[in-house]
Amino acid sequence: QVQLVESGGGLVQAGDSLTLSCAASIRTVSIRTMGWFRQRPGKEREFVAAMWWTIGTTYYADFLKGRFTISRDNAENTVYLKMNRLKPEDTAVYYCAANVGFAYSDFEAYEYWGQGTQVTVSS
Repeated sequence: QVQLVESGGGLVQAGDSLTLSCAASIRTVSIRTMGWFRQRPGKEREFVAAMWWTIGTTYYADFLKGRFTISRDNAENTVYLKMNRLKPEDTAVYYCAANVGFAYSDFEAYEYWGQGTQVTVSS
């Protein structure tokens, strides 16, 4: 099975940076895609960024305009989301997710989810 544990959320000011981490405990399952999603207050869960684990190809939501970067540490089975120039509208619960397939932006394609970490950006 797969267990995902996010960390790194918190309260920051607009313009600040924050890095989220997702430690993956993976047994007997081959994960091909790791992704980050977020759910803002009163909104549906939305795609933020993803990576094809073995070759490192990355994908981002268009609205990010280059502010966020997804990266990985293969040895530690950890994926990161570096968030720069944060805005109040980035306030959300951020979720890490894992997928045995290659679909990256559809949250319904992900089989495994972390518990989420709250990011709050004050103006």
